[in-house]
Amino acid sequence: MQESNSIFKIKGKVQNYAWGGYNYIPELLNIENTNHLPFAEYWMGAHPLAPAEILPNKVSLQDFIQQNPEKVLGQSVQNIFNGLPYLFKVLDVHQMLSIQVHPTKEAAAIGFIAEEAAGISLNAPNRNYKDKNHKPEVMVALSDFWLLHGFKSKEAIEKTLQDILELNVLLGLFKAEGYKGLYQFLMEIDQQQVNSILLPLVKKEISKKNTDLLTKAMPGWWVATLYENVQEISDIDRGIFSIYLFNIVHLKTGEAIFQGAGVPHAYLEGQNVELMANSDNVLRGGLTPKHIDVTELMKHTLFEAIIPNIIRGTKKGYEKNYPCPINDFGISAIELEAGQSYTATTTSVEILLVIEGAIIVKDHENFIVGRGEVLAIIANEKYMLTATGKTLIYKAFVPVF
Repeated sequence: MQESNSIFKIKGKVQNYAWGGYNYIPELLNIENTNHLPFAEYWMGAHPLAPAEILPNKVSLQDFIQQNPEKVLGQSVQNIFNGLPYLFKVLDVHQMLSIQVHPTKEAAAIGFIAEEAAGISLNAPNRNYKDKNHKPEVMVALSDFWLLHGFKSKEAIEKTLQDILELNVLLGLFKAEGYKGLYQFLMEIDQQQVNSILLPLVKKEISKKNTDLLTKAMPGWWVATLYENVQEISDIDRGIFSIYLFNIVHLKTGEAIFQGAGVPHAYLEGQNVELMANSDNVLRGGLTPKHIDVTELMKHTLFEAIIPNIIRGTKKGYEKNYPCPINDFGISAIELEAGQSYTATTTSVEILLVIEGAIIVKDHENFIVGRGEVLAIIANEKYMLTATGKTLIYKAFVPVF
């Protein structure tokens, strides 16, 4: 059976980053993890580092778009973005990710041009700006999901610094110099000072976790998790400070959160679908061995209290939309019972991932898309999906603007 050139299955690319889990993505994709590799991310898009392939002929989605961008993307999307503006992913976070911040589009362009002029290779480990684009992102939880998201309120940070003996020394600095003064101090002090503050605290948190005195809503849980299996604790990662200063957010399955430029964040645990602008610009502040550039991090971090905005979605018919304050992408969940049909007309290329169940796609020939399979539909196409049973689909698209 040959699908048409307007509605077709695609196969994404797995990323085996060390922080990934071993079971969730292989089970979703119905593949064997015979080598026991970490399956961290599944990319469904046209990013040049790992473009999806069109099935069955395995043509790169990136190449397919470039052959006729106006037809595939739609004229207005091609005019504004000059390519697919989003990257769709599944993540399985088994170990916590880096503390990170993403730049604005204007800052990314300036940083990219400067690093190009300095002759820093795109593949260099100390390269901050891989492209000229911003990287806002939204994630929807596929399980209980935990993350760090923005600085806590002034009152909450003062209470933390007051309640934790090892951090008492920082309270006066925070009251005098605020968020930026405190964070810059912690990011710039030498490793010996970091150790003197954090080593006794880390040992205390491990002891508390071992005696069931901590929950995942407490910073100490994640600090202990990071170090509890380390045989000999020496130099402490300064990213630990961020765990005490940032909001710890718990998302339930189906809940979402948006993270714009400047908001410091880190994923801690769980599975999600993630949708972001098609960029790889990340400024890091610790918790993994990846490159840290304190000067750039400080330039682009929002030093203010953030109240996490958990997005529960707006339902219309079978579709639940998760609104995002940008034009690069949109995401929605489509929930169907057996025999129910969802119809829509694309305004740009859409990518749909079946998380649960299966659908029949009415095309020139009908074909079935099952759990873990991905469907792509080009711009200005009307389509209909009919569920064979209880079905959950996540759809990535470009909003009408």
